[in-house]
Amino acid sequence: MKYWSVFVVFVMVLCSCSTDDSKGSVSYEAMPTPLPLNIPPVFQENVLGPIIPNNNPQTVEGVALGKKLFFDTILSGDETQSCATCHSPQHAFSDVTPTSAGIDGDFGTRNTMPLFNLAWNYGERFNWDGSDLSIERQAITPVENPIEMHSNWEDVIAKLKDHPEYPELFKKAFGELPISKTLTTKAIAQFERTLISGNSKFDNYLMGEVDLSPQEQNGLNVFMDEARGDCFHCHGSPSNPLWTDNMFHNNGLDAVFADLGLGAVTGDPSDNGKFKSPSLRNLAYTAPYMHDGRFETLDEVINHYSEGLQNSSTIDPLMKKVSQGGVQLSAQDKADLKAFLLSLSDPSFINNPDFIN
Repeated sequence: MKYWSVFVVFVMVLCSCSTDDSKGSVSYEAMPTPLPLNIPPVFQENVLGPIIPNNNPQTVEGVALGKKLFFDTILSGDETQSCATCHSPQHAFSDVTPTSAGIDGDFGTRNTMPLFNLAWNYGERFNWDGSDLSIERQAITPVENPIEMHSNWEDVIAKLKDHPEYPELFKKAFGELPISKTLTTKAIAQFERTLISGNSKFDNYLMGEVDLSPQEQNGLNVFMDEARGDCFHCHGSPSNPLWTDNMFHNNGLDAVFADLGLGAVTGDPSDNGKFKSPSLRNLAYTAPYMHDGRFETLDEVINHYSEGLQNSSTIDPLMKKVSQGGVQLSAQDKADLKAFLLSLSDPSFINNPDFIN
């Protein structure tokens, strides 16, 4: 009788731990394997830890599912495009054109932002205009956008449910919960959080493993000098090797705005013409540049800040020399600044087999 009572209690405990799918709990039949992010030493020493939501922890099974989804054309209306079509691994998960074409051949108005180090975006505002407030939510819009994947989530979920592999992959990652838009974007976000770049020449310099060339060293000095490049306020520094403040600035591209940027999201006229400061990592792979891809080369970008600034009512106060057209760099300082910026590129990132289909 004693042992029978213990058995009954044990069964009751098991039942109390089982899944109630109607409440969205994760099944205990699925025990995904935790997968800590591979955080580079230069991040461990200089920046705060990554942001990982409590309701979407990193797991081996979730990342594998997210990677498969990221490279799968099943998400688009006619099954011709995947996330990777525009976010290409060999271009640091950006595109080679100023703006990208969707499945119907229509081009958007924004340059495809590269994807790396997303878990260190502490403000959690994504896209050029900050319109999405998490990585998970950022993955929703492209599927529905009529000039991108031009599909709808009902059709996508139906195709995933009927697929020969996806039901089992979702079960391994999330248990007995039904396949849904929420779980799909959670998996994609898990994969995207693994896209970490922290092994550039400059990272190795910060770790004391290599030396900079004289040209790269002077380029760093130009970058940090408020009387010359004055770049570090928006784009980080050796003590902030994310190389972005992840904030929004009007950097003097236009006197009149064709695209309101952050202002269109917030409705605040003082935000008009403001766009996210992109990371300066991997510039060797992410041309063309700016929110609309207007600059084909890094030289054009440097020239813009040197002598091409346009004044407007919302120009960032950090553009201190806008009345002079820019910071007026010498030809040598421009060349050296470019050499330094290219030292922030990470060839191991674009060749990482974990990030390639």
